[in-house]
Amino acid sequence: MTVTPFQIAVPDDVLDDLRTRLARTRLTTASDSTFWAAGTDPGYLGELVAYWADEFDWRAAEAALNAYPHFVAEVAGRQVHYIHIRGVRAEGAPAPLPLILTHGWPSSFVEMLRVARRLADPASHGGDPADAFDVVIPSLPGFLFSDLPAGPFTRRGVAEIWHTLMTETLGYERFGAFGGDIGGGVTQWLGALYPGEVAGVHTTSAVVTTDFADRPPTVEEQKFLDDLDAYDEKDGGYSEIMLTRPDTIAAALMDSPAGLAAWIVDKYRDWTDCGGDLESRWDKDTLCTVATLYWATGTIGSSFRQYYDYPRNRPVPRITVPAAVTLSNEPAFRTFPKSLAERIYPDLRHWHRAERGGHFMAHEEPEQVVTDLRAFFGPLR
Repeated sequence: MTVTPFQIAVPDDVLDDLRTRLARTRLTTASDSTFWAAGTDPGYLGELVAYWADEFDWRAAEAALNAYPHFVAEVAGRQVHYIHIRGVRAEGAPAPLPLILTHGWPSSFVEMLRVARRLADPASHGGDPADAFDVVIPSLPGFLFSDLPAGPFTRRGVAEIWHTLMTETLGYERFGAFGGDIGGGVTQWLGALYPGEVAGVHTTSAVVTTDFADRPPTVEEQKFLDDLDAYDEKDGGYSEIMLTRPDTIAAALMDSPAGLAAWIVDKYRDWTDCGGDLESRWDKDTLCTVATLYWATGTIGSSFRQYYDYPRNRPVPRITVPAAVTLSNEPAFRTFPKSLAERIYPDLRHWHRAERGGHFMAHEEPEQVVTDLRAFFGPLR
């Protein structure tokens, strides 16, 4: 399998067209006087669009991203983009443990960058050299520089691609896995399918089993499931259209960078543990970096495929490899009962109900995530 070094290089004409479109943005009128109550606030969106058009320096952001070692490889006949940072091995220390980090939606490899260097070179960040990891951060299929799979997008299917990437392309015999959201599902399938190669799985969002035939939900578990349904009723509009009519909304977002930004930042604010202050977690430069990556690659529509194909997913079976959960503090999982995780993970070794950090935990609380990853994987090296 051919591995090719890769650099991000957005053409000038794409950036010129982007600025022209941003300059011609037409903003809507807020539907509710309460700030952000009806979705992305038009006032904030206007500020972000103006910054994106006039102040954001994409070339500086691009150079910073290219400071990481990017590669593309053909796996199962499709291009997979990934960052691969070799761990720094100190004299006398064990070999770094390979670790694959998988992002979710509406995210990208950028979510994992704040933990990447800390994991690969702990000594340079106040850690023990013995805790070094070889870090692999792929872009999910259909996201940015990775092709959609040949068949349906399922968590299990992505896990199969990741296993090939780690074992056949990169030559690792044993590795750990970490992720949240879609990445959490992929991580769990890696543990379920490949217990011989996967040392352990660590997620920031636990999976709710749909099979209660043998053991009905407890009172606490049923309350959580009911609360989750109630939350989805208020938050699920975005997912319903992507589940049923993704190409309709994609047509608008592919044509309007302001619309694209609104679609993304609505979730970044709602799902982030930011107390309503989006930029306490995501500064404008990072928001514009993520939005530009989606815009330049034209992949917001293909990122919806995992929603449209969601009914093709099957419940994750019990995962026998060692497992860890750093439970995010986002509304949907804040009260997740440990007992639900234990239904999936009979060998749950690490359970941390985080007081800070939401859907994008690795970006929001990198030190917390790094500490938990080191604690969990340390005995498994």
